[in-house]
Amino acid sequence: LWAAFARSSDASGPERSYVVQPYDTLWSIAADDYSDPREGVWEIRERNGLEEATIVPGQVLVLP
Repeated sequence: LWAAFARSSDASGPERSYVVQPYDTLWSIAADDYSDPREGVWEIRERNGLEEATIVPGQVLVLP
């Protein structure tokens, strides 16, 4: 129940594309948009079908 509440209150707004830059991590990307980066990492992985937390420069992610 808490996770559903956190997702609805964080990163609200339209989806956008983000091109991964050198040295980016899911954690650093999530920290920019979420009060709890752990929730952001989960949401980004779910939206992009990522089984692992590994991302590479040039990869395009859909961010909520």
